[in-house]
Amino acid sequence: MKKVETKKAPAAAGPYSQAVIAAGMVYVSGQLPINPKSGLIEKTDITGQTVQVMENISEILEAAGSSLDKAVKTTCFLGDMKDFGAFNEVYAKYFISKPARSCVEAKIPKGALLEVDVIALCGN
Repeated sequence: MKKVETKKAPAAAGPYSQAVIAAGMVYVSGQLPINPKSGLIEKTDITGQTVQVMENISEILEAAGSSLDKAVKTTCFLGDMKDFGAFNEVYAKYFISKPARSCVEAKIPKGALLEVDVIALCGN
């Protein structure tokens, strides 16, 4: 198992890694809409927060030698299902390969509106 870290995405806020690579797969921990430069949630709307989450995931996957188009499964947590439509509009622009997905309503840490984790193929 190999730990993945990049300064282009928020550092892990607890005893976990941004991602790990194991058995040819990369497992990205749940990502909040935190700007890695400021360490803060800067956007207050679901669209802005979704873009930040997708950018964070993209950077972590790149650091792992993978990419969004290699995603096989995502788990999406929304603070309020009323945001589902706006979230989907942004999500669809990033995950054009349409990986398998679960999406549920949940209480999200740090007052964020969403959190997303990803499992993707690693390497070529």
